[in-house]
Amino acid sequence: MADAKTLLDIQEYPDNEVQKHQALTLEEWQQKWVNRNIAFHQEQGNQLLKKYLDTFLEGKNGLRVFFPLCGKAVEMKWFADQGHSVVGVEISELGIREFFTEQNLTYSEEPVMEIPGAKLFKSSSGNILLYCCSLFDLPRANIGKFDRIWDRAALVAINPGDHQRYTDIMLSLMEKGARYLLSVLSYDPTKYAGPPFYIPDAEIQRLFGSMCNIHCLEKVDIFEEKYKRWGIDYLFENLYLLTEK
Repeated sequence: MADAKTLLDIQEYPDNEVQKHQALTLEEWQQKWVNRNIAFHQEQGNQLLKKYLDTFLEGKNGLRVFFPLCGKAVEMKWFADQGHSVVGVEISELGIREFFTEQNLTYSEEPVMEIPGAKLFKSSSGNILLYCCSLFDLPRANIGKFDRIWDRAALVAINPGDHQRYTDIMLSLMEKGARYLLSVLSYDPTKYAGPPFYIPDAEIQRLFGSMCNIHCLEKVDIFEEKYKRWGIDYLFENLYLLTEK
C-alpha cells in the first residue's frame, strides 16, 4: 500500500490541465476487450458498493438501476437477482456477450432502430437490458429515467473533454428522488496519462454541483504493486453519493 502518502498529503490537481486533451476512440476501447486489456473489470464486484449498498438502495424494491459503460460488471446480476431492473450501455459487444455467458444467463438480441448499428441484448427474464452503442447515442433510444445510477469505471473512462456532455446525459436520466453513486480515482496525473482519468473533487463539483447534493462517503487507499507500472506511487478510490437538490 502507499504508506508514504496519506489522505492529508495527497496533492490536489483541481484543474487537471495535464490530462484535459487526452482522448481514446470507441475503436480503441473495443480493442481493449479484444486484447484482454480489461484490468478495470472486478470479478468479485466492487467492495465499496457492497459496503454502502444499504445507503444506495435505502431498502427499496423494484428500482430501475442504470450502469453507464457497464462492461460485464457482475453487480448487474446482483441487482437483477434482488428484483431490480437493470439497464446498461457498453460499446463492446464482446463485453456484453461475456457478461451473459459468465453469469449463465440466456438472452436475445435485436437492433435498436433509433441508433444505426446499435443492438439491444435482453436477458430472458427481461430484467437486464444492455445496449451496445456509444453512451452519447443512447438518449435517442428513449430509455426512460432511473431510480439509481452506479457509476464505476465510467466517468473515469470518459475523455476529459466530454465530461460535461456525459454529465448532462446522466442528469437527464435521473428520476425524481434518484441516488447516484459515483466512484472515481485519485492519483498524480502528471505521472500517468490515463485512462482511467483522475477526477478531482473540484471537477465533480463543477459537473454536478448545480443540480446535486454531493456527499463523499469514503476515500480508500487501493494502491497495489501492479499500479507501479503506471508510474504512480499512490491511488485512492473515492466514493460519492449524489442526490438531487
